[in-house]
Amino acid sequence: MNELLARHRAVLPDWVALYYRDPIELTHGEGRYVWDAEGRRYLDFFGGILTTMTAHALPEVTKAVSEQAGRLIHSSTLYLNRPMIELAERVAALSGIPDARVFFTTSGTEANDTALLLATCHRRSQQILAMRNSYHGRSFSTVSITGNRAWSPTGLSPLQTLYVHGGVRTRGPFAGLSDEAFTAACVADLEDLLGHSGDVAALIAEPVQGVGGFTSPPDGLYAAFREVLDRHGVLWISDEVQTGWGRTGDHFWGWQAHGAAGPPDILTFAKGIGNGMSIGGVVARAEVMDSLDANSISTFGGSPVTMAAGLANLSYLLEHDLQGNARRVGGLLLERLRAAAAGVPHVREVRGRGLMLGIELVRPGTDEAAPEAVTAVLEAAREGGLLLGKGGGHGTSALRIAPPLSLTVTEAEEGAAVLERALRSL
Repeated sequence: MNELLARHRAVLPDWVALYYRDPIELTHGEGRYVWDAEGRRYLDFFGGILTTMTAHALPEVTKAVSEQAGRLIHSSTLYLNRPMIELAERVAALSGIPDARVFFTTSGTEANDTALLLATCHRRSQQILAMRNSYHGRSFSTVSITGNRAWSPTGLSPLQTLYVHGGVRTRGPFAGLSDEAFTAACVADLEDLLGHSGDVAALIAEPVQGVGGFTSPPDGLYAAFREVLDRHGVLWISDEVQTGWGRTGDHFWGWQAHGAAGPPDILTFAKGIGNGMSIGGVVARAEVMDSLDANSISTFGGSPVTMAAGLANLSYLLEHDLQGNARRVGGLLLERLRAAAAGVPHVREVRGRGLMLGIELVRPGTDEAAPEAVTAVLEAAREGGLLLGKGGGHGTSALRIAPPLSLTVTEAEEGAAVLERALRSL
């Protein structure tokens, strides 16, 4: 492993981070478990950053990929592509967006980049509203709308970005308010911002902030925002890269927690739909999607192989009601984690919904982020056979827990027990 680590460092950028003091090489997986090069098994509570959505080595997906690869691997969007059309039809129907059009990309970054292109072209404006503590990708345009400083390496931007309150419920100037008062204050902030701006193209928002540590506003906040946005003609982009496909349990899409607003103008997705294959995409009503007045194609977006994987994965998810499983098992896991964290002075908050849960750690007696505690728990959990993620907007302050949606009650209990020991080791 030391040799492989040395080779990694010799040819890859320093900013391609690795987890763990002694990084691990994962060689194979099955169900909710993965194995490293030394043969050790781990329960996977992060799923390759919420990407292995259903299960590792899901037979239905691997079979679909193998069969399609044996027929045709690539064609580009210049030719009719049956798997792409079939998946687009299903995604359009599930999106809730009327007269929907779907464009496939290879990642969430590219999906959000495309959404920004659509919004700015449709509105003829380069002004974008984004949420504080947000993350939308690693391209030049998506970095420029990322409100989490840890993931935004440059202030240069093709866009003028203005940041809005509301993505983090328990921090900031409105944290002490009731949910109703919090929403009203954030709406007033949005009204004020728009009153001092020119024509704004769109608001982009994650219903649950992913890299930001699985934080979210009160349900209904984006519905209240939508009333203001509609008066100003501003589009709403819902970044569902991490929240889509039923992960939150209560809803298929994160925006549905704000359902009074109706569907967004533009919806972006990626990660889980491919169960590890590189799929991203954008859904928008035809009026917005067709507003580009220049040619555009995708070389790799909509690849027959990735589309076959997406179709098989989506079918499995729907047929086995993995959204319902996320709600049931996620609810049990949340309560188990809250019990495990009780009395641990580093734990500020246990939050989330479905199988998208966060544990925020601070220095005891303060609200200061405790990245060293997060790292210690990550290492201790790994030693106990459990893989977790991390994130947060006020330094690396949160553990991120997002297992595959087929997680069983027994596995949830197994992971919670390891995590409890890791937390109490602090």
